[in-house]
Amino acid sequence: GFVLDHFDRTAIDHHLHTVGDRLMTAFGDQAPYSVFSDSLEVYGSDWTPDFLDQFKRRRGYDLTPYLPELFFGNDETAKSVRHDWGQTLCELIDENYLQPITAWAHQHHTLFRSQTYGAPAVTLSSNNLVDLPEGEGPQWRSFSYTRWATSASHLYGRPVTSAEAWTWLHSPAFRAVPLDIKAEADLFFLEGVNQFVGHGWPYSPPYAGDPGYSFYAAAVFNDHNPWWPVMPEITQYLQRVSFLLRAGKPANDVAVYLPTDDAQANFTPGHVDLADDIRKYVTPELTASILDAGYNLDYIDDAAIQKLGIQYPVLILPHVDRIPLTVYRVIAEYAQKGGKVIAVGRLPEHAPGLREFNADSPQIAAISQKLFPSAIPESETGTQLRKLLLPDMQLATPAPEIGFIHRKLPNADIYFVANTSNHRVTTTARFRTQWKFAEEWDALYGKRYRANTRDTAISLAPYESRAFIFCDDDEKLPTEWHGQPDTAKQLDLSQNWQVSFDNIHRTETMQHLASWTKDEDTRYYSGTATYTRDFDLPAKMLKPGQHIFLDFGEGNPLPPPSDTKKPGTHALLEGPVREIAIIRINGQKAGSIWAPPYRLDVTSFLHTGKNHVEIEVANTGINTLAGQARPDYRLLNLRYGQKFVPQDMDHLEPLPSGILGEIVLTPEVPPK
Repeated sequence: GFVLDHFDRTAIDHHLHTVGDRLMTAFGDQAPYSVFSDSLEVYGSDWTPDFLDQFKRRRGYDLTPYLPELFFGNDETAKSVRHDWGQTLCELIDENYLQPITAWAHQHHTLFRSQTYGAPAVTLSSNNLVDLPEGEGPQWRSFSYTRWATSASHLYGRPVTSAEAWTWLHSPAFRAVPLDIKAEADLFFLEGVNQFVGHGWPYSPPYAGDPGYSFYAAAVFNDHNPWWPVMPEITQYLQRVSFLLRAGKPANDVAVYLPTDDAQANFTPGHVDLADDIRKYVTPELTASILDAGYNLDYIDDAAIQKLGIQYPVLILPHVDRIPLTVYRVIAEYAQKGGKVIAVGRLPEHAPGLREFNADSPQIAAISQKLFPSAIPESETGTQLRKLLLPDMQLATPAPEIGFIHRKLPNADIYFVANTSNHRVTTTARFRTQWKFAEEWDALYGKRYRANTRDTAISLAPYESRAFIFCDDDEKLPTEWHGQPDTAKQLDLSQNWQVSFDNIHRTETMQHLASWTKDEDTRYYSGTATYTRDFDLPAKMLKPGQHIFLDFGEGNPLPPPSDTKKPGTHALLEGPVREIAIIRINGQKAGSIWAPPYRLDVTSFLHTGKNHVEIEVANTGINTLAGQARPDYRLLNLRYGQKFVPQDMDHLEPLPSGILGEIVLTPEVPPK
């Protein structure tokens, strides 16, 4: 459709006046939290009517004679011209789009939230021109728009970085479940996100029935999805971790230089997406090598180095050829003062830009020869880092599935640690901290435990996460340690449940727990089912200092999907509860289960003798959807064109539902 010319100040001002001003009047004196610019997806935007004049004024020469090189050239001259063309585009969108909208937002007493990546061409430091950088994409072990945004916030002192989260989460529509939400949220946390903009909550009118309308990008978080009652617990988890990750200051050790100038030299007419080209330099192999060695990273670019210097212990130059002489001199000075610089893949040799290429390239090459004996291969990056700096979090056994992010306070260190895999990981970690005391926070349930400062024990269930807090004051530390399960004294509650299906007024007795889809009467049932039974608790299980957990087991891991390029996060685990359980014991709500570990401390709700337990279980809307005819969009497409393709809606089958495994009461005794 029609789009704005993002390089044209007159077009932007006209839009802000005719559209923006009128919208803002609707708010009266209650300004919104922010106005928003979605990811830049104006594909092919690489020109504006006054571009030749702008280019000549900024670059100092006329582009017209070089247009053949811009379109068809392959030599160094063509690359230099393309760089200058790309740099001019970046400057124009900064000055004519981002800066005016930020100023306009402030005039209306609000903030500008922006996904500042894509096309038209913007740089990492373009995020410094907006109030609230926002990313998308949970790819924490490769180049990502999310780390692009959080890096800018870390560099320029923005305390909040948001993420467009859960788009394309798990198809088809209604398939995404709370575990998928947490699994993806933790990947965002590991990259530094501390605010979530959730997708989505599709409006569904009453006449649409159940499960109602859905958004084509999969996730449905409204009350048509039966598991919605645990949304308060899900958001409490997100709030707790977001709170932690806004405390203090970021403490990432490694700055990865973004080869902005090389990427601009690779621009071609119709393709001017800087971030898309940079992923060729900041490869998954490089990112994994840094993370697996025990460090976390931010990106940094030319503008940030020139404005702020380099505030990181280590700087990595990945496959860099072109680099401005002024920037390289700052890097050389940084190295002279003790900063560590690693060149990966190759050494910088050339200056960017047509006028600078011949004049400055010899000096670029000379600095490279002085700084480095040679470049190292990507595979050796982690080994080289460990020679230069003690790892921030070193695991006793290699576990690439374990990620962390570190923030520093004046009197404490915060480490958020997450298991991103579908299997339990048990190891010990040595954190690089000076503080004497430690505690472990369970953000899922808001509980705190004491922990060892040195060789800290880590045992994380699939997709489980914890925060480790190190401090210099033991007066406010919790007294309780993680308990050890006493499996010999377990009480098995897996048999003889009364199950009532709330929406269809059906009750049955389950001698053994199984999916309710095995019964033809409830095969296509989406909703809640209430499991109830009584049990006798012997007095010996309620010892002082001993905790009792209601345990459903860990579930079954799934193999990775065959289509690895499919968008969205899919937690590869079949939980023992499909999909959520709300537990009440003796008439009191004890808590909910919706993610590993599928266990709940119920000690305070129990008493000796007869107890009554009630478990409300809810599945997804898929089962109802699977029993219905698919919508026919042919008339809609004829009238408006095919605007979207529903995901994976052609072969729907009901999903296993209910409590599938065993249920046991397990006492845990304090460690000796």
